[in-house]
Amino acid sequence: MSSPEVARYPVVEQTPREEPPVPNDDSATVLDAEVKVSAEDVDIVPEASDSFVSTPYVESLTARALTYMDVGYALHFAGPAGTGKTTLAFHVASKRGRPVVLIHGDDEYASSDLVGKDSGYHKSKLVDNYIHSVMKTEESLSRIWEDQRLTTACIKGYTLIYDEFNRSRPEANNVLLSVLEGKILNLPNLRRSGEGNLHVHEDFRAILTSNPEEYAGVHKTQDALLDRLITINLGHLDRETEIAIAMAKSGLPRPDAETIVDIIRELRGVGVNNHRPTIRAGIAIARILAHHQGSAQIGDSTFETICHDVLNTDTAKITHQGQSLMVEKVQETIRNVCGEPAGRSKDRRRRERERK
Repeated sequence: MSSPEVARYPVVEQTPREEPPVPNDDSATVLDAEVKVSAEDVDIVPEASDSFVSTPYVESLTARALTYMDVGYALHFAGPAGTGKTTLAFHVASKRGRPVVLIHGDDEYASSDLVGKDSGYHKSKLVDNYIHSVMKTEESLSRIWEDQRLTTACIKGYTLIYDEFNRSRPEANNVLLSVLEGKILNLPNLRRSGEGNLHVHEDFRAILTSNPEEYAGVHKTQDALLDRLITINLGHLDRETEIAIAMAKSGLPRPDAETIVDIIRELRGVGVNNHRPTIRAGIAIARILAHHQGSAQIGDSTFETICHDVLNTDTAKITHQGQSLMVEKVQETIRNVCGEPAGRSKDRRRRERERK
């Protein structure tokens, strides 16, 4: 398991057989890795990719989530960036064996962007000139309704993944209240079938993700919606999982991956309420180091440079007289984790005495 940028699920446009179709926009997609298509059905079912890292920690979370979904509840994965919320959502969805529809939260969304709306008009004209001296003309104008992703998922029993749902305004998400509680989707009478209400398919499930640490571009979620979700709070992955991810994504041997992960985890504890650096930083260091064929040890100048470039951000807000101390903190952490050769240690102490 990894953050959303770690385990990749290729995106494939969905082309269902029957109506209503999934909208043909970039975000209306079915996500999968190795695609399975049966002869009887053209729906696409997601599977975990070969690079997906599964550990006891990941499978424990997956088992909990599937238990809640089997009973019929919607899930809510909440946690800071880099904790693998979206990847875990895809992994859980793949275990259900149902097609997946993805929605990314957006402040511009209205309920119609989830349910459906008029996409234009259809005009028809009939000219009857059966008798050459008499011409009869009839014209009709009808609206064209297009179902959006939530409606499609409810009709077909797909798994809906609503990523960063609290980036959408609460009034846009109000449509989920009746879907998750009463299994009824309220629809405008303009829909082609004329139905005002739609009974949700029994196989429909929803997985929502959010980052409670975010303060910009997000909205407070209404209590009524949270009350309909089972929230699983995700912290950072355990050490063994992070090591496995770093190895899988870079090809580095385990000792080097362990060193990188330990540096990341030690820096993560610096500061107050600090959740960075995330596993993404560990993956970046590991991949660049593997590309340069370096090793994670203090004598490797390439390794130290990579660590400083990737980790030298004012993440922990550690300052002295207005100046960031992250450069010193990163170097100190590298020495603590990697150890320091005796000769270099003496040289460092000499330089420190000279500065004093």
